[in-house]
Amino acid sequence: MFGIGSRISSLLLLSMPLAACAASPASDIVRKELAPTGTLRAAINYNNPLLARRDAATGELSGLAVDLSRELARRVGVPLELIPYAAAGKISASAKGNTWDIGYLAIDPLRANDIDFTAAHVELEGTYLLPAGSPLQRIEDMDCDGVRIAVTAKSAYDLFLSRELKHAQLVRAENTPESIELMLGQKLDAVAAVRTALVTGATRLPGSRVLSGHFMTIPQAAGIPKGRPAAARYVSEFIEEMKASGFVAATLKKYGLGPDDAIVAPPASAGK
Repeated sequence: MFGIGSRISSLLLLSMPLAACAASPASDIVRKELAPTGTLRAAINYNNPLLARRDAATGELSGLAVDLSRELARRVGVPLELIPYAAAGKISASAKGNTWDIGYLAIDPLRANDIDFTAAHVELEGTYLLPAGSPLQRIEDMDCDGVRIAVTAKSAYDLFLSRELKHAQLVRAENTPESIELMLGQKLDAVAAVRTALVTGATRLPGSRVLSGHFMTIPQAAGIPKGRPAAARYVSEFIEEMKASGFVAATLKKYGLGPDDAIVAPPASAGK
């Protein structure tokens, strides 16, 4: 029920075996497609702490998605603009609006209608946070009549659970912190989100707990709006190099993220 590998593999149209050596220099057409305004506009989802964080005081963005964007802009030879988003669903919803040139979000069949995805660069777990005193014990216990689960609207886990859950009810929020508030305020049974965000949230809720295991493994990738094939192929090659060179692994470590938080995804050719 919970495997998505077969569905995801059909989406990786751009993840054919790619050279592990350095990405080729950006051609004029790549530069024009990737940064049509002359600036690389990177959509950064700071609701996912595996990808990015936003300083509450300064608004400054940091994290893996930010570092990847800086390196890509450097190679292409254009300035970088970081555009903050509070949820991945807001990035995918604006894919047709010519407001961003590269985004970082989970691969999903619905999103693939408007976005060309690279292969995943990191993988992480979607699981549940339960309030204090909850009788629920396992992932399998969640899909029952009467169970209500808070979730970030149009997130990868919302899209997945909307397809998979047959009995439980989803209650949608703007982001994970709001989902936690909904759980408390409306006495919901759980919050579904990325494990790292839930572990952080649980530290502020005495007696709460994050379930072991996961309902899905979430492949996080770079995405380019449809209609930019040269840019999409160039970014696919770039992501493969960033994995192979150790850049992704080193950046995760730099931000204090270990294998319990996220792992570097295998090469695009690994599943071929």
